Amino acid sequence: MIDYLRQLANLCRKEFLAVLKDPANRVILIVPVILQSLLFGYGATFDLHDVPYAVVDQSRGEQSQRLLARLDGTGAFRRVATLDSPAQIAGAIDAGRALLVLHFAPDFDSRLRSQGGAPLQVVLDGRNSTTAGNAAAQVRAVVAGFNATLPGAAQPAITVESRAWFNPNLETLWNIVPGLIASLSMIQVMMLAALSVAREREQGTFDQLLVTPASPTQIMVGKAVPAIAIGLVQSLAVLLVSRYWFRIPMAGSAGALAVGLLLFTIAVVGIGLSISALSADMQQAMLYTFVLLVPLVLLSGLATPVRNMPPAFQAATSANPLRFAIDLVRRVYLEGATLAQVWHDFIPFVCVAALTLPLAAWLFRHRLA
Repeated sequence: MIDYLRQLANLCRKEFLAVLKDPANRVILIVPVILQSLLFGYGATFDLHDVPYAVVDQSRGEQSQRLLARLDGTGAFRRVATLDSPAQIAGAIDAGRALLVLHFAPDFDSRLRSQGGAPLQVVLDGRNSTTAGNAAAQVRAVVAGFNATLPGAAQPAITVESRAWFNPNLETLWNIVPGLIASLSMIQVMMLAALSVAREREQGTFDQLLVTPASPTQIMVGKAVPAIAIGLVQSLAVLLVSRYWFRIPMAGSAGALAVGLLLFTIAVVGIGLSISALSADMQQAMLYTFVLLVPLVLLSGLATPVRNMPPAFQAATSANPLRFAIDLVRRVYLEGATLAQVWHDFIPFVCVAALTLPLAAWLFRHRLA
């Protein structure tokens, strides 16, 4: 047993040296993960912070000016143009200068005084449907607040007071960044594991590995352990960025999160090693990995909810370990879920690892035979 463990430790040391001996590799393994988490945190957001809009105010009355002042006071809406006629609306939208245009009819103020109501036309740029929909919802909220201040406004029979759990301000940042703890590390770990054997074949060291007394299982474990360790370090780096840079409070246990990420990383390494054993060279391994990574990320629920996908795609996500890793991280990080509440997310990790690791071991034996 001691000899077996010594051989295994030597294989792990060799793999660590192969990955970390180049200073450029050490930078690539850590710096891109931190930069990507920052880029996603700042760039991948649906929150409205700057909505350029234009106005066609044909009424030029007191009420339209009050409503526009209320809209400007939100801090999210920025007036970029005051148009003279409705004919200019198309040009402002087509040129991309304005996300929306507000059109006040000439009789807006008079109808508001005499009839108690007047229409307000909002023309939206539907090329970015998500942002346009969010902007329209915020305009409706501003108008509803303005209506409540009008003289003689009736008190509604029912008022809605909403409260968001786990994300009080409904910030996209809180939804995206914790999911990156699993997804960003998966990308590099799978690539690292997939290139491990292919790199040795291209460098000519694979033949030297064949004559060592190490068994195929030891070779597989020796290549898996460094990739798992690097993956956990990358997950920790993204976790620190999320917690201390973006200041997203962590409600759950770090131990529960670590156990889940460990099982997830083992499953990802199993997939990468299977790809590595199947590939003849590094180019082929990279191609197989990228072909697999794109659907895994798209069907993970990182950006869009799984329940909104067609039934066939929802069924396909059951074989995607990243889907359950993101669910686990978000529940532990934001909800404070315990191991007893997220244990079912471990099942896909165990199933994928139980399938891919023996497959990789068999492929190693096949290649070594």
